[in-house]
Amino acid sequence: MTSILTVDDSASIRQAIRIALAGEGYSVVEAGDGAEGLAKADAGSFALIITDLNMPVMDGLTMIRQLRAKPAHAGVPILFLTTESDAEIKAQAKAAGATGWLTKPFDPEQLVRIVRKVLAS
Repeated sequence: MTSILTVDDSASIRQAIRIALAGEGYSVVEAGDGAEGLAKADAGSFALIITDLNMPVMDGLTMIRQLRAKPAHAGVPILFLTTESDAEIKAQAKAAGATGWLTKPFDPEQLVRIVRKVLAS
């Protein structure tokens, strides 16, 4: 089963992601902030990471930079799922190693389509 890590400080967003992806046969592991996400990424093996940008303890950009610095995570696709839509922040995310960007609120069917596309490439 394909494992996906979702990192978001909102339990309801994590639940919505889990429901959408589990319904398609994916295994979803949840983390509530970037530090927890980093620890779970290091402890497991994930085909994809979906993260928020603005979170307490460690934000998504910092988490991505730290993940990309580790050879084990260098090639793992990372999608941002956030309310941010600022072009400068998107550019920073791309420079940090983000694979793609989705804006909240999100359509679960669109999320599934994007996840399938990213995992197929």
